[in-house]
Amino acid sequence: MNEKVRKDLMKKLESYGKASKSDLTGMSDGERTKWLFWNLHENLESLRKMEPTLIGQIIRTQLTVCDGQSMWTEKIGLEKRIELSCKWQLLLKDESYQSEETFSISEGWIDLFVGKAPPPHPALQENQKGYLDSDSALYPNQLFLYGWITEGVWDEIKPQLYNASANCHTDIFLRDNFLFPVKSGLHFVTGPAGSIGITNMEFRISSHPHLNTWLKA
Repeated sequence: MNEKVRKDLMKKLESYGKASKSDLTGMSDGERTKWLFWNLHENLESLRKMEPTLIGQIIRTQLTVCDGQSMWTEKIGLEKRIELSCKWQLLLKDESYQSEETFSISEGWIDLFVGKAPPPHPALQENQKGYLDSDSALYPNQLFLYGWITEGVWDEIKPQLYNASANCHTDIFLRDNFLFPVKSGLHFVTGPAGSIGITNMEFRISSHPHLNTWLKA
């Protein structure tokens, strides 16, 4: 049933997905999102020749701490989740011409469970860190990432997420070799029909301490 739903979803995206890379510049953010999802599902090997990387530029954060019974299990205890509002960009590298291009594809959010082990929701496979979903019925221009990170990762990145400096920002990089369509035959990732499984997340903190000096000069 899930595979049938996935194929139906991909059929709706096919007209966008079959567009060439050169057409991306003239597309809207939502159309680029559809192009990306279709190609990751139906044209994965060809797409990977362009070395796609998804970049979530974090613009707002929210931490939720629940001390009590989890809404997903009968377990009682401390539960942490972080919600990151972000702008998604798609970076494509063309080996033939040794060039790279960046395209804006949507806004959205990243919802991460913080703990020692994967959470009961979303249900993930072993070693899977999350999945990307696109709710085209309600938010045609948005991408959602649901997943989890360890306490150690959270302790590393939280000082930067709450850094008041305008010259410091944090991005999440999702590289092509860690993105896999959720479909029949790829049993190491799971998620809603038509989503993209993620097996690794890379947080990149950038700081430009000399920016103000340069601007004044």
